[in-house]
Amino acid sequence: MKICLVTTFPPSQGGLSEYGLHIAQELQRTPFLSMTILADELSHPQPELEGYCVERCWSFNHPATVLRLMRAIHRLKPDVVWFNLLFSTFGRNPLIAFSGLTTPLLSRLSGRYTHVTLHHLMDTVDLNDAGVRFTSTYRLAGKLATRMLLLANSVSVLMPGYRRILHEKYGGDNVHVRSHGILSRRPEFPDFSGRGNPHRILAFGKWGTYKRLELMIKAFDTLSRVLPEARLVIAGGDHPQAAGYVESVRKECAGNPRIEFTGYVHEDELEELFQSSSVAVMPYSSSTGCSGVAHLACGYGVPIVCADLPDFREMADGEELAVEFYRPGDARDLADCLIRFLENPEKQEAMAERNFSAALRMTMPNIVQKYLRHFELQQRTEALRYVTRLRRLPSWVPRKSFLLRIMTRNSLGWIHRSAVPRPPLNHSSRDRLLNGNHDVSGDLTGAGVPVNGNGVGLRPTGAWGGGGSASTGDGEHAPTDQGTNEQRNLKPAPVLQVTEEREASHSERQEPGGIDEPAAALGQILPSSGNGSNREGGGSRPGAGSNGFGREGAA
Repeated sequence: MKICLVTTFPPSQGGLSEYGLHIAQELQRTPFLSMTILADELSHPQPELEGYCVERCWSFNHPATVLRLMRAIHRLKPDVVWFNLLFSTFGRNPLIAFSGLTTPLLSRLSGRYTHVTLHHLMDTVDLNDAGVRFTSTYRLAGKLATRMLLLANSVSVLMPGYRRILHEKYGGDNVHVRSHGILSRRPEFPDFSGRGNPHRILAFGKWGTYKRLELMIKAFDTLSRVLPEARLVIAGGDHPQAAGYVESVRKECAGNPRIEFTGYVHEDELEELFQSSSVAVMPYSSSTGCSGVAHLACGYGVPIVCADLPDFREMADGEELAVEFYRPGDARDLADCLIRFLENPEKQEAMAERNFSAALRMTMPNIVQKYLRHFELQQRTEALRYVTRLRRLPSWVPRKSFLLRIMTRNSLGWIHRSAVPRPPLNHSSRDRLLNGNHDVSGDLTGAGVPVNGNGVGLRPTGAWGGGGSASTGDGEHAPTDQGTNEQRNLKPAPVLQVTEEREASHSERQEPGGIDEPAAALGQILPSSGNGSNREGGGSRPGAGSNGFGREGAA
């Protein structure tokens, strides 16, 4: 399968760049999958991350973003185009941002399966709190953009409430709910030895719009009178719409040694930052969806304190997170909540372990594999739809097989790209099977019971529910005495010898690689299941089937 991932991507610091990196990491680890990242251009030259095929073909706030993206998609010809989006991904200018959101629709119209992961909805964003002017115009544009995004083949949102809005308000029937994920392959168990001496309160994010620091600093001043050893760590940079905000707050707090500003935190520094923090605080005045900071905290077993907002309530209840809530905008209530929490070590450990437990269910490999299973299912469905259309053609249509190849050329291409290669079946591998079972003539019984050194199948009386019998190795069963419970003396069954002529005739039916021609032809059409359910030979004989590696053997 060939995937184009459209996202911001490090070293760019655009919104969702870290999330795009973790999606790309899991796609890169997936075998038989080719990925190209269509990323945003960098403001100045920087080295790319190693191991990724990155094509920086669009720019933030550039009016030609749509044309450049579509040109790249047309050239790469992917099976799936996956968009990782916010409504502001493509630009700060409303017209440019709106035009960029038409790309998923154009991608679908070009014949590519298009999926959109949408991290928030305009319907739930407090535009006044976000510093947006002309809110009515923004609302109208947001509704139009939402309807355009729903014209993609499928859309994923991160909260059940968002799916409900898209279904009830916009009639979206192709919307799925996916977990956000913890942005790591596995969570880290909380390291309590590095916490509490002193207590470090972490505020992490991109600050300046609905994420502001004034409330947090005011609450910390109140808290420091009760817990003077506590420290406040403010991590992260400016929101794209609030340039210079963090620096202005830093200047105001320059005389307070208990407040630390770290600036932008790189990926390899996150573990130390979170593991040394007693609690993560989200002092937001409103929300725009599922919080990435909350999931980062869960990944390191860090308790969470946040404003009592509907999105955060739904997130905590749906994912079973340990979260303490305070009244939005109330600095005193936030300070009291933190004091109660920091003075209770048992509660700190209980909340940390609960968040770690929740993180185990939301690892990025699990999240991305669900996406890939959905993509593969849709590709299979599309392939069957083409075949069904062809079968409806009248029987007198000439060259029907030729039409089948033309119609399914693109839709069945994913089979050849994602098929798992099977090891060739050669004579040396067949010789390792017991007593000539390579040609379904050996001495294993139909029930799959083991054989002893003499080739005798051993089975207790009444194993099939209809009286005991012993397999003779040639498909017949020797009757046993039903009227006694004495030990049965089983005689060695005759072992059939495979003649050279029979072996030669069997070899003639095989390709040089050792796989039967009919099975090889069928393998090009049917994907390998890997569970041994596809029979390759001797399907009518009990116990003869596939073992999941293309070999014939006893069940």
